[in-house]
Amino acid sequence: MGDTLHDQARAWLAQDPDPATRDELHALLDAGDDAALADRFGTRLQFGTAGLRGELGAGPNRMNRVTVMRAAAGLAAWLGAGRTVVIGYDARHKSADFARDTAAVLTGAGLTALLLPEALPTPVLAFAVRDLGADAGVMVTASHNPPRDNGYKVYVGGSGPDAGAQIVPPADAEISAAIDAAGPVDRLPLGGGGTVLGREVVDRYLEAVTALPIGPERDITVAYTPLHGVGGETLRRAFAWAGFPQPGTVIEQAEPDPDFPTVAFPNPEEPGAMDLALAAGRDLGTDLVIANDPDADRLAVAVPGHGLLTGDEVGGLLAEHVLRSTSGPGRVVATTIVSAGLLPRIAAAYGVRCAETLTGFKWLARAAESGERPVFAYEEALGYCVGGDEGRPVNDKDGISAALAIAALAAEAKRDGRTLLDLRDDQARRYGLHLTGQVAVRVSALDAMTETMRRLRAEPPKAFGPARVAEVVDFAPGVKGLPPTDALRYILDGPVEGRVTLRPSGTEPKLKAYVEVVTDPGDDLAAARTRATAHLEGLKEAVRGLFP
Repeated sequence: MGDTLHDQARAWLAQDPDPATRDELHALLDAGDDAALADRFGTRLQFGTAGLRGELGAGPNRMNRVTVMRAAAGLAAWLGAGRTVVIGYDARHKSADFARDTAAVLTGAGLTALLLPEALPTPVLAFAVRDLGADAGVMVTASHNPPRDNGYKVYVGGSGPDAGAQIVPPADAEISAAIDAAGPVDRLPLGGGGTVLGREVVDRYLEAVTALPIGPERDITVAYTPLHGVGGETLRRAFAWAGFPQPGTVIEQAEPDPDFPTVAFPNPEEPGAMDLALAAGRDLGTDLVIANDPDADRLAVAVPGHGLLTGDEVGGLLAEHVLRSTSGPGRVVATTIVSAGLLPRIAAAYGVRCAETLTGFKWLARAAESGERPVFAYEEALGYCVGGDEGRPVNDKDGISAALAIAALAAEAKRDGRTLLDLRDDQARRYGLHLTGQVAVRVSALDAMTETMRRLRAEPPKAFGPARVAEVVDFAPGVKGLPPTDALRYILDGPVEGRVTLRPSGTEPKLKAYVEVVTDPGDDLAAARTRATAHLEGLKEAVRGLFP
């Protein structure tokens, strides 16, 4: 095995244009570190609907310039010469290099490459694909992954309703096959660096998102963090364009830094990631605390003195805000199979259709049927897509436009002497109290995830603690018109009503459970919330007992 690994490493060295990864491989070869070589060459990063994502380093199982150039060659072959691709990138390690390499490969293959002017949020790239009438888009980002990761997302273009949305099957498999067919990158014809766009494209994005019908109120004070990512300048400009006071930004996290030095994990959902922002909210006495993840396609929302609202809570608030701000027939809202059951109840009250999709905005962006107008979509993982009567400017999740909408909603509540918590309680009284939570169990390997899901299908649980399983929905064959996916849903009744939805993570050896408790709050919402919280914790404990 050692000789084969060494041969693969030397073949990689022969084509690798990056001195850093060449030095890494030379050091491993000189040390005879076959375990490290096997980790890099024993498998490769798979190109799927999320594109590529992985740790930086040498070899096909890492993100590096060779991997990216091969991906660009596959994309070029899939699109064909003469097409136009917009390329964006964040501020992570190697992101700008990967963007330039992509441009060189695409132009060398006879395509036109348009680069965004600087490191910018992912939603700006998604907007630009449609705004510029491009045939595809590439965003170099690893979103909220650890500092040593990077990634490569592909968006479809054209003039149809899917323009500016992430790819879905069979495009992913077709591009993957084209990547496999690409030869060594030192033999690829390379062109120039493409055309670097001016900041006018960012201005058009800001014009579009600030024109959304988010409401007239602007009297709100906000503490904000971009978590060392690329959202800071764009969000501050968006607030200014929309007429909001400038947010108080967490100074330690204000500028892009690929090492994310103040957080253990640059994800606002992770414990501790929002500590500095919450402290800033207390110190400044602000009405609201918000955060973007590093590529600013997600939004976290907190009320000082209370802490973070869940993605489902924010999704419910924004959905009703958008439905009150839009009108006419054909409106549709959308959420995913792992989000709360609240949105369908809100949609029913407003007489609009609520679509349910698989997880990911690549599916949410395609939820509307012919003749429908998509005005809002969200997923519980802090992703929101806000639209208006004229449609939505971004066909993907967007943490900037969502921040504008939630700030306007909070300002409206403040005008009436209330907060987002009061609006959340109003929804609980109207639509029932929906409490949600997550359980994530890391397993030893992908095989363990497969075996656990097989076991649960063969021997479905009859109860989760005191909650009886009334119905099992298996999404593997494809149900409700959805593509097949490896997920199970348990509908619960008895002393506790709600549901548990299980699915393997698509990016790491982890099983995820999405737990929901639903109850009528009655006359005492505070007491009902206390009881429901206890039921939710009991359900989560029962779910943990399912896993080895």
